[in-house]
Amino acid sequence: MGAVVVDTEPLRVSVPFRRLWFGLTVSQLGQQMTQVAVAIQVYDLTRSSFAVGLVGGVSLVPLVVFGLYGGAIADVVDRRVLGVVTSCALWVLSGVLLAQALLGLGSVALVYVVVGLQAACFAVNNATRSAMIPRLVPPLLLPAANALGQISFNLGFTVGPLIGGAVIAVWHVQSAYGVDVVTFTAALYAMWRLPSIPPEGPARRAGLRTVVEGFAYLGTRRNVLMTFLLDIGAMVLAQPRALFPGLAAHVFGGGSRTVGLLMAAPAIGALGGALFSGWLGRVRRQGLAVVLAVLAWGAAVTGFGLSSLLWLGVVLLAVAGCADMVSAVYRNTIMQVASPDRMRGRLQGVFTAVVAGGPRLGDMRAGTVATWTGEPASVVIGGLACMVTTVLLAVGFPRFVRYDSHHPAA
Repeated sequence: MGAVVVDTEPLRVSVPFRRLWFGLTVSQLGQQMTQVAVAIQVYDLTRSSFAVGLVGGVSLVPLVVFGLYGGAIADVVDRRVLGVVTSCALWVLSGVLLAQALLGLGSVALVYVVVGLQAACFAVNNATRSAMIPRLVPPLLLPAANALGQISFNLGFTVGPLIGGAVIAVWHVQSAYGVDVVTFTAALYAMWRLPSIPPEGPARRAGLRTVVEGFAYLGTRRNVLMTFLLDIGAMVLAQPRALFPGLAAHVFGGGSRTVGLLMAAPAIGALGGALFSGWLGRVRRQGLAVVLAVLAWGAAVTGFGLSSLLWLGVVLLAVAGCADMVSAVYRNTIMQVASPDRMRGRLQGVFTAVVAGGPRLGDMRAGTVATWTGEPASVVIGGLACMVTTVLLAVGFPRFVRYDSHHPAA
């Protein structure tokens, strides 16, 4: 079982990583509850789905801009200090959401402002936290550490909304905001207890020049660049979530409960895959593993588009989520191992921008194509396009397919 079940050795050998992981896991539950609460509160105040959708819109630009700039900052300052500052800011902003709900201010504009500020702080915090991990965990344990990170993320993404919906139904949105304030204290405490993680190399100042340097570095490092290109292809071309309401109405039936099930299926698959990820650390051809995982994602999404049976569609989405988890683990590991520490913050910032922007562009792609072809055809077209693009990238960059984790090269 030790060769199959998730490898927990990073938690045993690194006390700082264990604190960081535990704090993130606990805080994720509250953060995902807040995501549900914000959507419900905005809809209650406006009775507009467009207003709810705008919540994602107001967070996109801060995620991209501060992901890039925050990564540059993380390369020139003590990452622990930056992590503590941004964690404090996130904790305060969670408190603002709680206060406005308790006071009954009823201001959608205030909620939008807080959500935008949270996105900016999260982008910096996420890039900083991810850049810390290679300094806390030995290189050979990075796949296992990233798999544990996937468990933390997907556990929050599945359990958090379920608990949040139940709590809000009984005690209203302020209860979810209150839980978020309490649980985020764990993340703040974990960040506070970390050792100092100063930058390696000469001291510099963060600015536009350092951000540009990060992009220039990425352009010359084909293996690292490929991890981004493959993820963009998967998320932009084959992200089906915007089509779930239409598919529930026209194909599967069942209304909002079906939509919720479809939304949860990929995260459930990713969580299940991460729990049985003990084998990930023994794979040397990690570039090939990313290519195969993205192909599996595209194939599962294509199969989902062809299915008219709800249970089969849910299973295929779960398979897609598991494949995406494998891809994410190896993409993160390649980026962390094959890049020097002085560049990790900036690359993690680009990673944050890609992860934030890719799915949202994918939603636009899927919805636009669906207006011409219908929802099932849009899903199938996206899945096939993802697989074709992946094959073309693998053929065009054969060095990435040969990437060996025992001899990493950017």
